[in-house]
Amino acid sequence: MLDILKAAILGIIEGITEFLPISSTGHLYLADEFVKLNEPTAFINMFMVVIQLGAIMAVVVLYFTKLNPWAPSKSVLERRQTWTLWAKVIIAVLPSVIVGLPLNDWMEDHLTSWQVIAATLIIYGLLFIVIENYNRTKRPRFTDLNQLPIKLAVFIGIFQILSMVPGTSRSGATILGAILIGTSRFVATEFSFFLAIPTMFGASLLKVLKYFLHGNTFTGSQIIVLLTGVIVSFAVAYLAIKFLLHYIRNNDFKLFGWYRIVLGAVVITYFGLLH
Repeated sequence: MLDILKAAILGIIEGITEFLPISSTGHLYLADEFVKLNEPTAFINMFMVVIQLGAIMAVVVLYFTKLNPWAPSKSVLERRQTWTLWAKVIIAVLPSVIVGLPLNDWMEDHLTSWQVIAATLIIYGLLFIVIENYNRTKRPRFTDLNQLPIKLAVFIGIFQILSMVPGTSRSGATILGAILIGTSRFVATEFSFFLAIPTMFGASLLKVLKYFLHGNTFTGSQIIVLLTGVIVSFAVAYLAIKFLLHYIRNNDFKLFGWYRIVLGAVVITYFGLLH
């Protein structure tokens, strides 16, 4: 019962932080110090990745009509635009597949440390502040996803590679990349959402396959713990996405930048001085 409660807490953290550009990995790494599941390390590592599926499903539900090329309400043009959107998403995810698959294990073994997480939290926090200040008087070139050229979608996908470093934030890296090429904050955020679908489904599938290939199995209680984390992360992410879309209509990302800097300082203080 205690592990189910812990799974729910971790699901809340994942749901809030997956799409806000503040690093779900950084938060879960810190949370693991206080809310540690009473399970084998292999299960915990798999759990921390797979609960992201709940957050991803929140995107699918919220944007089901927009992402569904067969929606009966769509005109021929709208269906063509939906297929084009999916083409941009799939092409944009290829850089992460090409680079991420060979380097995934090495990244996990060598870069999952509080020093790396604190550094990336602070660096990208500063970048958000600097870039938002730089763009303060500039008008975005792309205010609609249909305007985004495929070659620039690839550029955003290249930025997603940076999120392989723990603490970076997948949404943070892709949103920054999109803003740099001239998209509006809304377009940058939505494309980041859509890019997460194949990325995180693939990452979760890979993690589960590795889990079983190493001879691990699920007990009945572990299935309940995993489902709890996934379901809670879905519900919370649904609300977090709605909040973010409303927030960026009238605000920039500097608040999240400052938050990252403060969180990075907390990680340094806790792990560097107190742990």
